[in-house]
Amino acid sequence: MPSVIEELWYGNIDPQIQRVEGNGEIKNLLNLMGKNRDELSATLTDKQKEILEKYDDCVNEMYCIIERETFAYGFRLGGRLMCETLTET
Repeated sequence: MPSVIEELWYGNIDPQIQRVEGNGEIKNLLNLMGKNRDELSATLTDKQKEILEKYDDCVNEMYCIIERETFAYGFRLGGRLMCETLTET
């Protein structure tokens, strides 16, 4: 059986996908967001659609940064918890 580190290295562990796949609430929200975005997009001019795409790109980039920082914080916190657990007397 491969170790967790090997699984992470080979890309078999992806917290983002696991978080969405197992959460019906998030799936429902994503579906609703897609439906609403499609309806909005159908009413926009080409210029407005271009602006909306640029906005979406910025939002996606921001969420990627937030998720990366949150993951790193959680990873460091887990490490600190393990250190404290192992060194506590």
